[in-house]
Amino acid sequence: METPLGRPIRSYVLRQGRTTPAQKRALEELLPKYGLPFSGKNLDAAAVFKRKAPLVLEIGSGMGETTVAIAKTHPEADFIAVEVHGPGVGSLLNAIEREGLKNLKVIRHDALDVLERMIADDSLAAIHLFFPDPWPKKRHHKRRLVQREFAALAARKLAAGGILHAATDWPDYAEQMAEVFSGILQPAAKGLVARPVTKFEARGRRLGHAITELFYTKGAQR
Repeated sequence: METPLGRPIRSYVLRQGRTTPAQKRALEELLPKYGLPFSGKNLDAAAVFKRKAPLVLEIGSGMGETTVAIAKTHPEADFIAVEVHGPGVGSLLNAIEREGLKNLKVIRHDALDVLERMIADDSLAAIHLFFPDPWPKKRHHKRRLVQREFAALAARKLAAGGILHAATDWPDYAEQMAEVFSGILQPAAKGLVARPVTKFEARGRRLGHAITELFYTKGAQR
């Protein structure tokens, strides 16, 4: 089966990582409470969150540490995290329950599917793309999520003035992102919200790993 946008190659691999009992329980008990099922029609965010607020989509939330920190410190906005890996989704669900967050939902599905089929055009205040799989080997670069078709899709879903905020610790991927995004979106000075530094990232910085932050916006006129 082809992926969205006619792309037969996915940007991720479903790794067989160990799911802890707590994560497994969250997937069974909390996903119905805090998750949103994938559907082929546009999401009604106002109905989901029971209010009208800026909507942010995070693509690839990992274990959810950054996602939860941002949602907790920005109750004025609503967040949807999209992740396919079970252990990460389970950890995020447990954190949502623990923190009592009302402004964060999870979709366990392919992000391109969600972006194309569930998100209305001109609806997102921001898209967060933090440390996507870099696929470092040159022959695997075609698997990288950030390609021109992804950038065009993201631009279509952003509202006027919406921000695409990306981060990577792979210099050549940062260059690729900058080249792709700058051809479709306009440079921005900062993101909608500040991205907190994770423990893993802090360790990498101590080891000298450079982090590149990229900010782009969809102008009022296109």
